[in-house]
Amino acid sequence: MIITIGGLAGSGTTTASKILSEKLGVRYISAGDIFRQMAAEKGMDLLEFGKFAEGNDEIDLEIDRRQAKIAEESEDLIVEGRLSAHFVEADLKIWFVAPIDVRTERICQRENKPKEQVKKEISTRGASEAKRYREIHGIDIGNMEVYDIVINSNSFQPEAIADILLKVTEVISCQQ
Repeated sequence: MIITIGGLAGSGTTTASKILSEKLGVRYISAGDIFRQMAAEKGMDLLEFGKFAEGNDEIDLEIDRRQAKIAEESEDLIVEGRLSAHFVEADLKIWFVAPIDVRTERICQRENKPKEQVKKEISTRGASEAKRYREIHGIDIGNMEVYDIVINSNSFQPEAIADILLKVTEVISCQQ
């Protein structure tokens, strides 16, 4: 089974992907890891690389290509990334939402940065990404129609989210 999990920064996609990966015994890949790797290759931080990517469509296209190729070659895989559901043929497409204050707090804890700095970075990065997605792919990141399930990750603990998704995968497996 191929599963995509997307959401804005700090919405909990990585945590849930890791837990679900363990529960299912399925490998996962992350578009964020690919993006970070490409930023490091250029010697830039995420904000710098995000701005650089605004002027270089090839960055986003390469991330999409890498994910789609890996998914095509896999029988079972979790693909984590904001646009993964748009480019990966998946049996289940999931999107996470969470209030900005919750996402800010999660990133503060993860990156040990001040709250106001993180909130500003989330806004800047979100606007940059939304612009790129619209310009390059014609995708409105706020349109949820492509997803099978939308989960508010503020409503559940990560383990509970993984359990919910595990149940959903069982239902899908029975229907196939």
